[in-house]
Amino acid sequence: MAGLAAEAGLSRAAFAQRFTGLVGSPPLTYLTWWRMTRAARLLAGDDQPLSAIARQFGYQSEFAFSKAFKREFSTSPTAYRRQHRDGARIVVA
Repeated sequence: MAGLAAEAGLSRAAFAQRFTGLVGSPPLTYLTWWRMTRAARLLAGDDQPLSAIARQFGYQSEFAFSKAFKREFSTSPTAYRRQHRDGARIVVA
């Protein structure tokens, strides 16, 4: 976040405040949502192992990824994948 704040010519606090005002959530909360939304698309339409998806989105362990995913979607990545297989596609912004 420090790099983004510097790029915008703002302090980290001012950047976070402006970002939250414009987007509706703090930068790190938004980043987690965005990562999990992209991961959900992969889970719904790809057969990559969960560990590979976790690494792709910056998580070093399947456990950490699963915990973050469950916090965002209220279900485990495995259950989400199972629920969205067989042609059932999701619409994610």
